[in-house]
Amino acid sequence: MRRSKREGAEKSEYKIILVDDDQGIIDSLSSVLHRQGYITTCITNPLEAIKLLREDHFDLMVLDFLMSPIHGDQVVEEIRKFDNELYILLLTGHKDLAPPLDTIKKLDIQGYCEKSDRFDQFILLVESGIKSISQMRTIKKFSEGLNSILQAVPSIYQLQPIGDILEQILRELLPLLDSTSAFILVDNYAGLSDDPDKSIFKGIGKYHKDVESFVDYLGHEMIEKIGSARVNKTEITTDDGLIVPLVNEYSNSMGVIYVETGQGEIDDGLNLLKIYCSQAASSINNAFLHSLVNEKNDELSRTYDMLRGRYMDTIEALRLVVDAKDIYTRGHSDRVSYYAMKLGEYMGLDKKVVETLRIGGLFHDVGKIGTSDDILAKSGKLTAPEYELIKQHPTKGAHILSALSMFQDIVPIVKYHHEYLDGTGYPDGLKGDQLNLETRIISVVDAFDAMMSDRQYRQKLGLDVARQQLTLNSGTQFDENVVKNFLAMTESFDEFYENLREYEQASLNKMLHS
Repeated sequence: MRRSKREGAEKSEYKIILVDDDQGIIDSLSSVLHRQGYITTCITNPLEAIKLLREDHFDLMVLDFLMSPIHGDQVVEEIRKFDNELYILLLTGHKDLAPPLDTIKKLDIQGYCEKSDRFDQFILLVESGIKSISQMRTIKKFSEGLNSILQAVPSIYQLQPIGDILEQILRELLPLLDSTSAFILVDNYAGLSDDPDKSIFKGIGKYHKDVESFVDYLGHEMIEKIGSARVNKTEITTDDGLIVPLVNEYSNSMGVIYVETGQGEIDDGLNLLKIYCSQAASSINNAFLHSLVNEKNDELSRTYDMLRGRYMDTIEALRLVVDAKDIYTRGHSDRVSYYAMKLGEYMGLDKKVVETLRIGGLFHDVGKIGTSDDILAKSGKLTAPEYELIKQHPTKGAHILSALSMFQDIVPIVKYHHEYLDGTGYPDGLKGDQLNLETRIISVVDAFDAMMSDRQYRQKLGLDVARQQLTLNSGTQFDENVVKNFLAMTESFDEFYENLREYEQASLNKMLHS
């Protein structure tokens, strides 16, 4: 499953048996394979070889064709009566003395090689055989794992707690990657609870933690990668493991499974792992369907509430770190949040939308947590590469907030608040109706506060210039109706600004006590 640095040790995991009635050939082949890191068992009597193979397991057999008292094809015929998995490489002194091709196919002999003083071809055939055996081991592992998941499905109907089902899925997964630690973050897509955005966590091994300890354990880079795996529905490799999205049969990204794999690359088994996780997603979806209907939901709700609260604290802490990184933008997210919330109320929007605007404003720049302090604090003009790095912050922020479904309404705001109405913004060049109203509102108030603030590279522009710029870019960069309402709301800006000061002071007190 993994290519590790212990290549020699891995080769020794494969058992090879050499069968030839010529002791000299046996000694030569054994010496060659030993130099390649393999351990071999040598037999000169083919009948003894058959007996040994009945009693012990071997992965690969190198077998001479012309032997006494029976030939190699007869040996294979006997072996295939009790072992269909043994990889067999047939040797012969001359190609004219080899068995017919039909016989080789019938007996499922996987390789054929002529004896020679040069062992290059022989080594290549053995290496190819070991690779095939490794792949078959992987397939067998995943086949057994998938069967275990399928067998676990009936237990869902026995009303097991959802946490037990998630733990069972993780335990079936661990052997596939020779791992000891994993966790699941998963949403309720069954739609049967009072809050369809509920997410829960389950971990085993080093991740067997309570919710608060688990969230504290995650850094912002890990959170961003979890969100990216979910949004893009693709696996992501970390330094120590693999994040695989859980995508059910309806193409919904329900969450992620993280499996710690240690050092090494994930190779051909990855596709099988994705199949496994797809099956797991279906099993989890079924688990919600039955668990949420037939069980007490209070424990699940308590777990979710803890996870939601702790994760919200973590994102808030990241936001405050971003503010603290740059004295020129300190308080910016609080002001954007305040402007957006008040503008939503002024426009008569629903309370839920107003709350979305408040939180969206607070977290719209959280992706800057991954941006270098040197770039954020640079007083001169940014270079093209530096500007490209800055332009990544909306996507990074969206990924951080996508780790849990609780922020699903906030993610578009964070990702697209630098898009322009005419399609010339970033990161995706969206335009017009592709941008929802909340994003258009944040875009306006974000630009307004930037113009009203001192920055490293310029002094604040002042109220009149800021209002003129909003009007000038209305219909191209900004939504005309949003700009019109914002300008009307802030007509008496001094009074409006006084209320903002109270809001900022409350936020500052919170930061000082965090």
